[in-house]
Amino acid sequence: MKKQTGIETNPTAIAPALSGIETRASAVGTVLSISPIEDDHNSLEQIFRRFRWTLHRALTLPSAVAFLAQNQAPVAICERDLAPGTWKEMLDEAIVLPQPPCVIVTSRLADEYLWAEALNAGAYDVLEKPFETDEVIRIVSLASRSWHDQYLRTSVPKTLKLHAA
Repeated sequence: MKKQTGIETNPTAIAPALSGIETRASAVGTVLSISPIEDDHNSLEQIFRRFRWTLHRALTLPSAVAFLAQNQAPVAICERDLAPGTWKEMLDEAIVLPQPPCVIVTSRLADEYLWAEALNAGAYDVLEKPFETDEVIRIVSLASRSWHDQYLRTSVPKTLKLHAA
């Protein structure tokens, strides 16, 4: 494990794909986990072991912002309550980046209010803790695909306009 400016990086172990969701998930690449709770990082690392995903750990908002200023991550999974800071501040910091990550908010109390608030503020989605493997894989895979479609598309096909006769 490599430590730099409050960020730990651990390329997860590689295992064979098991189903269709694993095939979609193989394109994710890099995920930034932002939480002061070590168990959050450990749980995500356990889930990501089956894929070629690299998990970067940030314990604080400033260390996450410093990482994103120097590195690209399609997905940032952010604990609702950072100390200091909040998921809203993370979203504010991410949005000014040239290719901001899709921010996924996590909380033990992930109710409809948080979900609505997070989506309205611009977060990609909300994950409830403890993490459910299939849900984490699904949401992170979709977020990564959305990010890749938005920022890494080399050419966008022109749409044809059909006129009614």
